[in-house]
Amino acid sequence: MAVVTMRQLLESGVHFGHQTRRWNPKMKRFIMTERNGIYIVDLQQSLTYIDASYAFIKETVAKGGSIMFVGTKKQAQEAIAEQATRVGMPYVNQRWLGGMLTNFQTVHQRINRLKELDEIDFDNVAGSGRTKKELLQMKRERDKLNKTLGGIRDMVRTPSAVWIVDTNKE
Repeated sequence: MAVVTMRQLLESGVHFGHQTRRWNPKMKRFIMTERNGIYIVDLQQSLTYIDASYAFIKETVAKGGSIMFVGTKKQAQEAIAEQATRVGMPYVNQRWLGGMLTNFQTVHQRINRLKELDEIDFDNVAGSGRTKKELLQMKRERDKLNKTLGGIRDMVRTPSAVWIVDTNKE
């Protein structure tokens, strides 16, 4: 059974491509026709690739793999965080840190530091044994780490696949 139908794709406007003057020749095989200066994408092929992607994701998750969702565009940030949290997968919706996949042991150390900082009670200055300045610096560090690493805090190994919203931006 198809994940999405041809009607849903048409209603969403998926078939509208770029302007004819902005085209990439490598995309020629996916273009059905040109109308009013805009390319019309072949939805039959799109549907086939959507179904293949769905089957791959389903198989990967069934084998115990994880999918990392990446979308740092303003329009996608909230949706990425919401949907990845809903399915319990890691996500990056702020800034992609270099080495996040290739140098994961270092990133994992930063995740552990974030978890340490989360355990600190920043409101109890007297009972913490730290000065206000130290607590403020640690709170800022926690906020900064939470912004960049908050979506991958529960990730213990590199993901099996990465779902990228906009490959040009990312």
